[in-house]
Amino acid sequence: MLHLSGHHGDCTPGSAIRIAAADVGELHRELTAKPYPFLKPGVEHMPWGGPELALTDPFGSRIIFYESKS
Repeated sequence: MLHLSGHHGDCTPGSAIRIAAADVGELHRELTAKPYPFLKPGVEHMPWGGPELALTDPFGSRIIFYESKS
């Protein structure tokens, strides 16, 4: 379980966390298949690694799922 807090004093709004994912493509398909019109993330292929999928929460914090090439 991951809990990101937007409460004063817990963290800085606009922070970022990186989470390793086994299959970013599958995560992307699962998220975009949901009937939620406010979040349709894309997948970027980064030159220093594999694909990444970034989400932004209502407080401006980013959750980045990455798939390592190794």
